[in-house]
Amino acid sequence: MTAGESVRGTDSAPVDRVLTVPNALSALRLLGVPAFIWAIATEHDAIALVILMASGITDYLDGKIARRYGLVSRVGQLLDPIADRLYIVTTLLGLAWRDIIPWWLVAVLFAREAFMAVVVLIAKRYGWTGLPVHFIGKAATFNLLYAFPALLMADGDGWLATFMRPVGWGFAWWGTVLYWVAGILYAVQLGRLVAQRRAS
Repeated sequence: MTAGESVRGTDSAPVDRVLTVPNALSALRLLGVPAFIWAIATEHDAIALVILMASGITDYLDGKIARRYGLVSRVGQLLDPIADRLYIVTTLLGLAWRDIIPWWLVAVLFAREAFMAVVVLIAKRYGWTGLPVHFIGKAATFNLLYAFPALLMADGDGWLATFMRPVGWGFAWWGTVLYWVAGILYAVQLGRLVAQRRAS
């Protein structure tokens, strides 16, 4: 976490606009979640792959456009992490249910979500309404969103599955490690802010 990133509520205020291109992209990602659940559960893997890749592309674009054109909004700050987590949770459960990934990996990533829930609750006690997305957290999300379609393509035989298996697990390991690193950095920064609040 860089020095310029802090718990939301200490940064400059985002805009109040709702109808923006980044928010529309985030909403579109959310609408894709039910379709993805159906596709992964019914083994329509091609459709699931298209939805996952579209999610990764729109996730990149909404943040890029929001920062480039000053369209960071409170709605976007809410929708973006919700969409990220929904895709991660539904993909994890779907791939584990299909025996493509082990359940212990699901447990490790869910434990991180529980850890972050505690961090957010502590932040709210001190008047901060949430935590901002920072580079390491987004890098973790990107790695996981790339890992999942790769692991889905690795489920089978042939040269493509053989090639995608190490690629998918490479992204999965990096994403898992960065996911926890981001969570720990959030907690450390929150601890410093709490200490400063108490000292003042």
